Amino acid sequence: MLDRPPSERIVVFVERVAAIMLGLVTLLVAASAFGRYAFTAPVPDAFDISRLALAVAVAWGFASLGFRGSHIKVDLLAQALSPSVVRILDLIAWTVLLVFTIGLVWKLGGRVVSQFPGGEKTMDLRLPHWPFLSLLVAGFVMAIAMTLIRMWRMLVRGESLEPHETLTDDENHGAAHE
Repeated sequence: MLDRPPSERIVVFVERVAAIMLGLVTLLVAASAFGRYAFTAPVPDAFDISRLALAVAVAWGFASLGFRGSHIKVDLLAQALSPSVVRILDLIAWTVLLVFTIGLVWKLGGRVVSQFPGGEKTMDLRLPHWPFLSLLVAGFVMAIAMTLIRMWRMLVRGESLEPHETLTDDENHGAAHE
């Protein structure tokens, strides 16, 4: 892991946070379902905690998207254009993503601040929502950082949006193409 560039190490950390949160959601929901059907006693606040943790997982996954760019898209237009025009369109798309994410952080940050003076709590255990919302905002702040790193690499290094999706890289990772 230390032989990777710092940006790759950061994005691996971000992806691991998202994966851990998603794993925790899965375990919590499974344990609650088992408890509900086996002992008629579900895990207290399983619904509230799982939905808040899922939101955190999505936010940190969104941060990974800001760097990798491996979301669903249609490349019909991109295949008909020159690489320099595609690079400009990619920069425009990433700028829109950056502006959207900054707006999201601004609005969610306001929500977190409004939660401090006795805001919302879970039903059973009375856990405050603000720690989960803080992790949510942190995920979107990481999304801003990841998007800026990707844009810098596109501008300064001339990298394409998704160099990791080439056929050669897929074959090196064991993917079979027919």
